[in-house]
Amino acid sequence: MDKYSFLNAAHTSFFAEMYEKYLSHPDSIEPSWRAFFQGFDFGMENALDEVGIDTHTGTVSMSNGYQVEIPENLLKEFQVVRLIDGYRSRGHLFTETNPVRARRKYTPTLDIENFGLSETDMDTVFNAGDIIGIGSKTLREIIGNLKRIYCDAIGVEYMYIRSPERVGWIQDWLNKNDNHPDFGPDKKKTILRKLNQAVSFESFLHTKYVGQKRFSLEGNESLIPAVDAIVEKASSLGVKQFVMGMAHRGRLNVLTNVFGKAAKDIFSEFDGKDYEQEVFDGDVKYHLGWTSERTSDNGHKISMNIAPNPSHLETVGAVVEGITRAKQDVHFPDDYSKVLPIVVHGDAAIAGQGIAYELVQMANLDGYKTNGTIHIVVNNQIGFTTNYLDGRSSTYCTDVGKVTLCPVLHVNADDVEAVVHASLFALEYRMRFKSDVFLDLLGYRKYGHNEGDEPRFTQPKLYKAIAKHKNPRDIYAEKLVAEGVIDNNYVKQLEEEYKSSLEEELQDSRKEDKTVITPFMADEWKGFVNVREWEMMDVVDTGYDQKKLTQIAETITTLPKDKKFLRKVEKLVGDRRKMFFETDKLDWAMGELLAYGSLLEEGFGVRMSGQDVERGTFSHRHAVMKVEESEEEVLLLNHISDKQGTFQIYNSLLSEYGVLGFDYGYAMASPKTLTIWEAQFGDFSNGAQIMIDQYISAAEDKWKLQNGLVMLLPHGYEGQGAEHSSARMERYLQLCARDNMYVADVTTPANMFHLLRIQLKSNFRKPLIVFTPKSLLRHPKAVSTVEEMANGRFEEVFDDQEAKIDKIKTLVFCTGKFYYDLLATREELNRTDVALVRLEQLFPLPSEKMNKIIKKYKNADDLVWAQEEPRNMGAWSHLMMHFKGAQKFRVASRRFYASPAAGSSVRSKMRHQQVIDYVFDKTKDNMTRPGIKK
Repeated sequence: MDKYSFLNAAHTSFFAEMYEKYLSHPDSIEPSWRAFFQGFDFGMENALDEVGIDTHTGTVSMSNGYQVEIPENLLKEFQVVRLIDGYRSRGHLFTETNPVRARRKYTPTLDIENFGLSETDMDTVFNAGDIIGIGSKTLREIIGNLKRIYCDAIGVEYMYIRSPERVGWIQDWLNKNDNHPDFGPDKKKTILRKLNQAVSFESFLHTKYVGQKRFSLEGNESLIPAVDAIVEKASSLGVKQFVMGMAHRGRLNVLTNVFGKAAKDIFSEFDGKDYEQEVFDGDVKYHLGWTSERTSDNGHKISMNIAPNPSHLETVGAVVEGITRAKQDVHFPDDYSKVLPIVVHGDAAIAGQGIAYELVQMANLDGYKTNGTIHIVVNNQIGFTTNYLDGRSSTYCTDVGKVTLCPVLHVNADDVEAVVHASLFALEYRMRFKSDVFLDLLGYRKYGHNEGDEPRFTQPKLYKAIAKHKNPRDIYAEKLVAEGVIDNNYVKQLEEEYKSSLEEELQDSRKEDKTVITPFMADEWKGFVNVREWEMMDVVDTGYDQKKLTQIAETITTLPKDKKFLRKVEKLVGDRRKMFFETDKLDWAMGELLAYGSLLEEGFGVRMSGQDVERGTFSHRHAVMKVEESEEEVLLLNHISDKQGTFQIYNSLLSEYGVLGFDYGYAMASPKTLTIWEAQFGDFSNGAQIMIDQYISAAEDKWKLQNGLVMLLPHGYEGQGAEHSSARMERYLQLCARDNMYVADVTTPANMFHLLRIQLKSNFRKPLIVFTPKSLLRHPKAVSTVEEMANGRFEEVFDDQEAKIDKIKTLVFCTGKFYYDLLATREELNRTDVALVRLEQLFPLPSEKMNKIIKKYKNADDLVWAQEEPRNMGAWSHLMMHFKGAQKFRVASRRFYASPAAGSSVRSKMRHQQVIDYVFDKTKDNMTRPGIKK
């Protein structure tokens, strides 16, 4: 007993404070105290008679055999601390956050009996009140305070955060005014004004455009004053630019009442007018992006950007993060906090879409971090017609935020002051800790998924309650009238004035014949032009001074002498030096690195990301060298000159969808940076198919967006099976139309050098899809000279330079790595009557050059298209659609297959050889063997 006599000596508030620290962060207290509290907790959490607790005397049998007599008042203090911890940890489960439904019931409850307390303790004064900043108070007062903080209109989840500093800051913030707003009359009127705009805008559209889809915000109108408050406050904290992404629900309202898009432009879109731009397909009104300049109430200039989005709900989040990072890198490299991303989610989408998880996992990674994102969930409690209980297994739709230990605030969307209060918390937390934070605005959806749906079909009980429910503006107005802040006519006057302004804009819009689409982020795209397909074929000067190229080669083939590297690394760099300065046979890696170096020297930036890109999946790139002992990273490309651009390269998380979306967003906001995403294998890019379909191939037609993103997709049949052979080039080629992108399958390092340089040397931007090699990375014939890089250009087609024109009987067109397989067979067979032509650019298809080559070989009566892919894959179907002479080709390919390649290496080699045999002997058609229909 003497060992614990100190329990009688110190003030109970000291023990309460120590115990509170133990509950929050056990490792933060001295080990002997931790052992004591562990024993106490063990006693409290197990059956009392099993561990020898006497609740009358407070005697506890410790795990080490000691009998500890804890004074009753101290025992009670500990129990009150546990109660406080219970509210902090689980109070969010017992809040008043649902405006139209009763909350689900959770156990155990926060009843005092569950913490060893009783009604007789309610008027006892406890020092534990110090923990929540109210001093020594009765248990009744402490509980009242806890309920106001944790169980009113805002539920807070944060106790899983492992940083004592962050937890302490959150608790201090919540303890101020019991986690309730303390706004003055002017602030309250501002909130009411924004709320009125939100409500009135929706009712105006509902009246004027009956039955049209608008995906209204009704039921969650408090989003507008929330985002407005964030923008206003953030501008005073030094934020200069906002980048926002959201799906369709409430988007038109946000565009008008936060971003300042003229209502007349939205009305024009509702009226279905044609576009002013001739070459433009456009999109539905609630997918369009917008950029504007806003002046805050305090006179701060703010750049506002809301990214265009497809119907694939969570996709835009990754794009927003990429745009944000690009703006940070270009404009505020020393303070990322000056650009603030806000991503608005739907409850069903954030819970159901896997990209939400990918996005969260990017948040703290060097290549993708943006110093924190404010995530706002417009929680309708329903997904189309699916109840939330059928839409997720987790307690909350926002539980993905806990993956990276982000605080989550659940707020009753009917309580607009609570919503604004929580929004300001989110902003301050982001600015202070450079971390993500989640706001879950619990509201409802007044109508169906769109305004033509009948929601009572699937949720009759819920929509009966919604039909009787007042909108948030009227609820707030009644509150302000009761407080004496406004009179009964105030809201009516606000509504009349706002609707009158909308009516004027409606009339103005109907005087115009065309809809004008404002370019997104035009400030970043000054000096760039739009071009058509034929202009994409214009020759771009991509040559580069040979002396400068030599200087770059010198830099990237010289390791720092004061650092020790692995012998293999030293040999690799030495071999590169020899190939440039001695043999003049540059391999693929050198061609690629010299392209980056030349662009960097000219002041452009280069960013590359993807799985294992620093070394390269096939260990060819080695753009990042690791010092052997310290693993310090050395990027030789960042040491070319004092005025060069920055080279960034990042191994990505194991994601295609999210990372490709991020890099697409980066390229969208930084057209003077060569932005590259490389797939580990080209086959894996289908994990990002939504980004490819919705943005990369179609964004210029839908949203008037240029983008110079480069996708490197390793492609080639080397017997590695179905998932490691084909980048599915047929899918990209099927997406090609008019002037939307470049697709290439190049065969020499020099052609790759010039192709990459075109991306930044042009005065326009198009996505570039490159089917890159695997075996060719080290193929002895896939080499180029320094001269070809310095003074050459990109060749869309390579004619056969060795062919003697008059002798050629068989003219073979092929693409990519397959050329070298055919070349080896031609040499083996000594077939001087066969010419091999390489099609390096697949789109836009260089038809004129192809026809000139065909015309040139007058004696060739056998015209062949050869591909290593199956007939239903590869480029053959593309040629049939885009090349008028395609019907003259004899096609050599694998047969029709569902799987891209055989898993058996023996079978793969056999099929590959069959195609090659048929190229050189038309009698060996593998498509017409017995049992196979052609």
